[in-house]
Amino acid sequence: MFFKGKKVLVIGGTGTIGRSIVQTILRQSPEVIWVLSRDEHKQHELQNHLGSRNDVRYLIGDVRDYDRVHTAMQGIDYVFHLAAMKHVPSCEYNPYEAVLTNVHGTNNVIRAALAQGVKKVVFTSTDKAISPTNAYGASKLTAERLITSAEYSKGQGQTVFASVRFGNVMGSRGSVIPLFKKQILDHGKITVTDRSMTRFMMTLEQATSLTIKALEEAQGGEIFVLKMPIVSLDDLATLVIKETCRQLHKDPQQIIIEEIGLRPGEKMYEELMTHEESLTAWELPDMYVIPYSYKKDVPYKNARKATPGMYSSSELAPISPDELYQLLKSQHLI
Repeated sequence: MFFKGKKVLVIGGTGTIGRSIVQTILRQSPEVIWVLSRDEHKQHELQNHLGSRNDVRYLIGDVRDYDRVHTAMQGIDYVFHLAAMKHVPSCEYNPYEAVLTNVHGTNNVIRAALAQGVKKVVFTSTDKAISPTNAYGASKLTAERLITSAEYSKGQGQTVFASVRFGNVMGSRGSVIPLFKKQILDHGKITVTDRSMTRFMMTLEQATSLTIKALEEAQGGEIFVLKMPIVSLDDLATLVIKETCRQLHKDPQQIIIEEIGLRPGEKMYEELMTHEESLTAWELPDMYVIPYSYKKDVPYKNARKATPGMYSSSELAPISPDELYQLLKSQHLI
């Protein structure tokens, strides 16, 4: 019961992963969870979902506002920083807005955590931060570097900082699966960038439990890389068409898959760890740990040195269509 009797702040706590983290930690009887986000409507929805309770409180505020973040961290033990601009096209066309939220906002979190004596902060990053080709990935990579650098620039501060890096979360807001279903219903076709594209995908439960585990395990400055199944976009599109048409009593042969090409900043595959990072990484059963270089010889429980090599969705085989079916079915997405 790591969080029993503790005070936790979840920044961006009304998003898909944020909500899940809040609900998971509540099972451990924390003293209180503060939910900080700028979306009043989503806070209202979460409050309705959780019901009236004294151990969850809601703060309206933006991670860009240092004073608000500083006030929110008063007396807090642990912080999950999930707030971000994360839609690739939006960040491409509004790159400075991405910088303000993802970079400046993360710096605010670091400064406030040190000022308020927070015990640990975990920042959620993305596979798009590796070899970034878009503003979103570049801003997240910079934020990762800020989190890691906080370890050697914090002076007398005692806060432990770490990052978690993962790919797409199935069924989350903006996920491709609900979009495919809507396109089938509305247009009788689906659009994909390229059928040979591959992506890292994981369930919401996996993203939640491993993010929480990363906070528990963090010793300072690490990047935790969550192991994730690789999915072929072609397999995913074909499966969603088949199952959606079965439910609607439609002929799947009538549904067209239209390739529209890569969007600005989009990649054919994603990476979670570079070859260079793997040289100092530790491997755990469900994640890799890229240690803060100053502490690279600090072992982790049940850890072994990682095999050198890039962890990329282009280097490993995607899961089979049958495995993908079982995964989607377990999440009630088909």
